[in-house]
Amino acid sequence: MESQSTMRLPTPATLAGILLFSFGIPSVAAMQPTGEASVGSPYSYADIADLATAAPMVLHARIYRAAALKPAQASGLAAGQTRFYVEADVVSLIRGSGPLAARISYLVDLPLDANGKPPKLKKKQPVLIFARPVAGATAGSSNTGSVRLIAPDAQLPWDPATEAQLRAVLTELVQPGAAPAITGIANGFHVPGTLPGEGETQLFLNTRTGEPVSLTILTAADGSRRWAAAFGEIVDGSAAVPKRDTLAWYRLACGLPRQLPLNKLAGTAPEDRRKAASDYGVILGALGECTRTRKPPVAGRRAVKLNFGGP
Repeated sequence: MESQSTMRLPTPATLAGILLFSFGIPSVAAMQPTGEASVGSPYSYADIADLATAAPMVLHARIYRAAALKPAQASGLAAGQTRFYVEADVVSLIRGSGPLAARISYLVDLPLDANGKPPKLKKKQPVLIFARPVAGATAGSSNTGSVRLIAPDAQLPWDPATEAQLRAVLTELVQPGAAPAITGIANGFHVPGTLPGEGETQLFLNTRTGEPVSLTILTAADGSRRWAAAFGEIVDGSAAVPKRDTLAWYRLACGLPRQLPLNKLAGTAPEDRRKAASDYGVILGALGECTRTRKPPVAGRRAVKLNFGGP
């Protein structure tokens, strides 16, 4: 890692140009399926999906040089973090399109190590970068372009298993009818069956794209229940239950509210609302926890150009 003494850092006024932004669901670039993800990644499916679904650009790169910024130059830095200015050589563009510089620069916030010291970013260290291009940023005489990470920490150590899991998520994202992001419960109802104990609950979900998603829970007279998720216009109680660590599972397990908002069941009798809430609990239990080892992305920062000195 480059020593701070060998470079000229920007003034506070320059660093004030670092911008926060909110992300939305990006357009999906065409790519070929790569098969099942291999096991062994230190990150959960939700960790990778959080980043992959938000980043219009994903790169495999190698650190060229990096410098830790002084606290005064790192506005909004969270406690226990260090902000780095990084230049990295692009190995491959995993997702994205358009011209890209052979070397890119960006800012990243990384946690201090167990001893309270900044982590070491070594030259040629492989990383995965989840970013979006900076409008108007092009490679200059140094052949270095700027990108923005989709979150302050959206740089992961690269390893084959993590890249394989990432590619599996991206492959699902480009499939026709890919499960959209869920933003809440739109409405629903519960109706008793013809026999005592029978019943059916249907819940219709709000999605970020407006595409329909619904949940159906059927209760038999013996009290047994089965449920299904339908991604599309047809509400089919026999549709498949999403398998864990798939895009459909991720959308439901990580997007559904932890409790059913009963006010969304307008016109449903109080007793039927309670049954619907019980049915909803069965779905949440079957889906299991949305396991994460890192916080999902909220905002990122625009990279700035620093002068390291030398070629």
